[in-house]
Amino acid sequence: MIALAPDLDRATRGLGWTSFTPVQELAIPHLRAGRDLFAQAQTGTGKTGAFALPILERVAGRASAPFALVIVPTRELCAQVAAEFQTLGRGRSARVVALYGGVGYRDQEAALRRGVHVAVATPGRLIDLVARRSLDLSKVRVLVLDEADRLLDLGFAPDIARIVALLSGPRQTALFSATLTADVRTIAKRYTTDPAMVAVHPERPTVEAIDQAWIEVREVDKVTALHELLGRSGVERTLVFRRTKHGADKLVKALDRLGRPARALHGNVGQRERERVLEGFRRGTIPTLVATNLAARGLHVDDIGHVVNFDLPENADTYVHRVGRTGRAGRRGIAYTFVNEMQRKDFEDIRRLAKVPFRREPLTLRGGAPDHATAVRTPRVTGARRVHPSAARRARGRR
Repeated sequence: MIALAPDLDRATRGLGWTSFTPVQELAIPHLRAGRDLFAQAQTGTGKTGAFALPILERVAGRASAPFALVIVPTRELCAQVAAEFQTLGRGRSARVVALYGGVGYRDQEAALRRGVHVAVATPGRLIDLVARRSLDLSKVRVLVLDEADRLLDLGFAPDIARIVALLSGPRQTALFSATLTADVRTIAKRYTTDPAMVAVHPERPTVEAIDQAWIEVREVDKVTALHELLGRSGVERTLVFRRTKHGADKLVKALDRLGRPARALHGNVGQRERERVLEGFRRGTIPTLVATNLAARGLHVDDIGHVVNFDLPENADTYVHRVGRTGRAGRRGIAYTFVNEMQRKDFEDIRRLAKVPFRREPLTLRGGAPDHATAVRTPRVTGARRVHPSAARRARGRR
């Protein structure tokens, strides 16, 4: 049982908390004890409270330079985390500032001059403020790397190294990540000392409100199939999943050439562009969003009507979390999964492990997409002679 100070207890109850989440129960005792922490926890598991409450318990006295620094990957998350800190810490007059780009420096620098206990920041703006001599990191004693996998996916590894090098004195470090990739393990080893390890695997989202269908389609016909789906009556606000950033960009270009407006969302999309894309998707001015798994994880749009697995998910869990983006807020949703001729066994494994009902969706390809619109080509077979399309056409012409 975790006991809180009266003001923090009131704050959590005011937020509607009736109990601690698993990640909070596991992480808070370690952070209270001053240990470094390496936690695997996804968005929606209560991880912000897991590190915010122990930090706020240490707030005392007049604020000056921040004693706690939380580094996050995006402006959206920065604002969310700072807001939760402010709400939880209101009873002890905790001063919290959100530092992110895309806005002027004046208000953020004014807040820093007044003094803060906690700074929540994106890497780029934090480095800029240090360079402007507006932010003093000399008193930081707690460092949190939140959504570390997304930080790395967005290319912030050099910035994190630079920021950590600016910190001096004894420091407690906590790292939170939804996935445990080799790169995440590397930075955990680099920036933590004998960390406590915790892992929380959230329950799968419910998919009862989702009509789930699969479509057998040749790899070279996938763009045409998606074009046909998007042209159906009632299809609006569609989220399409690709496995790679390059694949997402390539598909967006193919759809644009076919007159289907779409935008990509992945780790190479900058913060400002990401915000513009998400706002357009919410408003409906961008009807189709093509995203990678990692980039879509922080997506908060309740009325997504359709999800399309353009690329087959890696496993059943990935499938369930992908399609769980639709069928929210009391609305029904539809999820389509493209399966090529070589993926039937993999798909059957996903269907069996996901334990969800599928129906086969008939799809007639009325008009093929032009050659240059094909976003994915069939993988090259080792040992087979590769023939350029133009050479093949010439050969056919000689017959």
